[in-house]
Amino acid sequence: MSQTLYKTPFSPAYWRDALADFKKPRTLVFSALMVAACVALSYLKSIPIVDNVRVTWGFLARALCALVGGPVNALAFGFVEDTVSYFMNPDEGYNPFYIFTTMLGVFTYALFLYRAEVTVTRVFLAKLLTNIQNVFLQSLGTYLWYSSKGYWIIAGERAVKNAIMLPVQTIMLVALFAALLPILHRMGFLPAQAARLKLWRKPEWMGRKKEREEQAVPWEE
Repeated sequence: MSQTLYKTPFSPAYWRDALADFKKPRTLVFSALMVAACVALSYLKSIPIVDNVRVTWGFLARALCALVGGPVNALAFGFVEDTVSYFMNPDEGYNPFYIFTTMLGVFTYALFLYRAEVTVTRVFLAKLLTNIQNVFLQSLGTYLWYSSKGYWIIAGERAVKNAIMLPVQTIMLVALFAALLPILHRMGFLPAQAARLKLWRKPEWMGRKKEREEQAVPWEE
């Protein structure tokens, strides 16, 4: 596996690596396992927080697949996972709009986590953005297909729910990555530089200062 990390996804090389990883059989096998994990996790009892706010588990497998497979794989995974999850547990009418929101959510995780130094800050920002998508886009899907409520009423209810869930889901992702990043590195899925969860990314000037200190020759009498 290429050892290259990227500061941002705004690089042609980043997308070449993402496309190359998507084509690898081991990435497809890992993605299939994460689809199965999402289905299995949907049967686990959700965690009640307050009133009707409950934390489910599927986002853990989605974020993990995004971390390993990258943004190109994320789009295919999101489409397959949402479709398979529905047919395995068709509790409501089929809503094709949710396929789009699932694909976008996994894609967002990948933009923050794939080929990057995984930090608590990045995990939080990825979860924050996906929760914002849940508020506005999933509310739109619910409004168009199922609900007699107004769109902004639905979005307001979702905003409260996602604000409450955000710190809990972030902690769950941080714990998952802290445990699995070293294992995924040893399995060859992650570069060495991404093998540990970090609190935050040190500014470059701190790294250069450390290098200068290590290279400095001590003065002797």
